[in-house]
Amino acid sequence: MSVFDRFRLTGKRMFITGGSRGLGREMALAIAEAGADVILVGRDAASLERTAGDLENLGRKAFPIQADIGDMEDCERACEQALRDHGPIDVLINNVGGRRENIPTTEMTLEQWRRLTDLNLTSTFLCTKIIGGAMVSRGQGGRIINNASINGLIVARDIGGRHYETSKAAVIHFTRAVAADWAPHGITANAICPGGFMTEPNIRWSKEHPQVIKTFIAHIPMGGFGQPEDLGPLAVYLASDASRYVTGASIVIDGGYTLW
Repeated sequence: MSVFDRFRLTGKRMFITGGSRGLGREMALAIAEAGADVILVGRDAASLERTAGDLENLGRKAFPIQADIGDMEDCERACEQALRDHGPIDVLINNVGGRRENIPTTEMTLEQWRRLTDLNLTSTFLCTKIIGGAMVSRGQGGRIINNASINGLIVARDIGGRHYETSKAAVIHFTRAVAADWAPHGITANAICPGGFMTEPNIRWSKEHPQVIKTFIAHIPMGGFGQPEDLGPLAVYLASDASRYVTGASIVIDGGYTLW
């Protein structure tokens, strides 16, 4: 087998949350280009259909499921529907998440904390339990990729909403725990820790809180934000046989931000 063949995903099927926009969309497109069919989950029907069309233009099958992964009942429904209608699933990408709120700890309500922690952490647990659990039962291995953040490793400057740092740190360690538990089943679990990427939320942040973005960029050795498509090749690597011996890793992709 050639080195390039080890990156091929022909005959595989992936389930990705938040797969119709931003980083999720680019990972979905890259993995489809490598040969996998894709189950897309997202809240917005229009963007789901657009991305599904783009995947089909690559010659792959796309299965959009409209669901709010931040709602645990809807999250569970989407996972069960995917397994029932489109299984088996070989690759799981838990991509959904976000800071969403710039709220100081002293002002954050318990409801806000729980809602945003569910979005970033509990959804990852639930999808892993259901989709990953099906991989364990099937007995043919699998790949789990959790989209964490450099804020699971360091604290962001000049911004509130510390639910984000807390939940992303938990995602990283949950990834390690699952990797340890499921390695005997041939399942790898790894986390991606992106730094600054110019996704729709960050475009909005740049308009609403320009100083936050300016401060962030000033601390990136490579001089600017990454582009969502920069994440695609890393996702393909972690989803493929090329990463067969990599598990429990947290891979930073941040233009060097965390070097300082």
